[in-house]
Amino acid sequence: MTPTAEIISIGDELLYGQTLDTNSHWISGKLDEFNIKVYQKTTIGDNEEQILKAFAEAAARADIVLITGGLGPTKDDLTKPLLAKYFGVKLVRNEEALREISALFAKASREVTAVNVQQAELPANCEKITNPVGTAPGMWFYENNTVFVAMPGVPYEMKRIMTDSVLPKLQKMFGENIIHHHIIKTIGITESSLSDLIEDWELSLPKHMKLAYLPTMGQVKLRLTAMGTHLDTLMREVDDQEKRIFPKISKYVYGYGDEQIEGIIGQMLIKNNQTLGVAESCTGGYLAHLITSIPGSSKYFKGTIVAYANEVKMNELEVKAKDIETYGAVSEQVALSMARGIRNKLKTDVGIATTGIAGPDGGSEEKPVGTVWIAYSDQYISIAKKFNFARDRKFIIHWTALAALNLFRLKYSAK
Repeated sequence: MTPTAEIISIGDELLYGQTLDTNSHWISGKLDEFNIKVYQKTTIGDNEEQILKAFAEAAARADIVLITGGLGPTKDDLTKPLLAKYFGVKLVRNEEALREISALFAKASREVTAVNVQQAELPANCEKITNPVGTAPGMWFYENNTVFVAMPGVPYEMKRIMTDSVLPKLQKMFGENIIHHHIIKTIGITESSLSDLIEDWELSLPKHMKLAYLPTMGQVKLRLTAMGTHLDTLMREVDDQEKRIFPKISKYVYGYGDEQIEGIIGQMLIKNNQTLGVAESCTGGYLAHLITSIPGSSKYFKGTIVAYANEVKMNELEVKAKDIETYGAVSEQVALSMARGIRNKLKTDVGIATTGIAGPDGGSEEKPVGTVWIAYSDQYISIAKKFNFARDRKFIIHWTALAALNLFRLKYSAK
């Protein structure tokens, strides 16, 4: 049976919005690797009644309760005394903890204060967990078949305690089962269409494997999860399953794990020692923003021209006034001229262009808000594609930029 966990984050600063709770996010990811399911996350302020209530409720529904925050030396740090109260025990000085605190202060050439000495006073029923990078020890409790672990709220201290001590103890206590995730990133296909395409494969997966669809704006991540006892075996099995399905979805797959499509096109250009320029109308520079968010993009990206006004399209990108008058600024002809124009202007190997109606105004019956043309041009081909992104302005801009990057991925033909 999969063990369950609850994460309790303590501190008024979390509720006031003064501090972002990154701890629970990180802990969740680590527990997932050990096949420990996070049942709930709770954030509470420095309030005795609420903290004690949270302890009791968590113990009733989880096998493991992980607590961060409230272990400092000041009066508003309530976690330690309230754990003692919850378990009905006294705080007693832990001599090993005191020696560790003293050694840490000596290393920094500082004197241990009376307040810091109090940090060595721990609930009598806990097992002290060494904190090698801070003065607040962690605490491990096992009462009524439930594990309680209290750790500092400082992220680097918490991570060190989790990595060095807590995760190994949890793994030993709850078994050797591990979990392996493999993320396949797709673009250019909806979640429902992707599900229909791979339904037979999904239904034939082994019982210890599960597939999840994780849609984000313009993309769908496939998370293939395998559970077992040997990581090497799980990785090999997942790899075999991906090879089975890849031929069906290859045109939509652009990367894996944390890879982003803007990084993938950069890798393609670097491989062929080529350069890119973009001409933007409706995206207003957002496409260039995505491209330059990748470290090292200066190796292949020369720049952008935001040709929002028609005169800029004509003066800077060689768009013909007749084409704008005849077909409109949002048209195949103008998009192609913009893509070719940016190649000539910046002397790049590849040009991408966007032109569209982002709204909320400016649409017509023939060209409603969300109508977009995206063009790609290199020395071999020039092509434009029409899209209809019928949502709000930010959505249209974001989808257009992603669609432009995907068009590059599909059409790039460096020799």
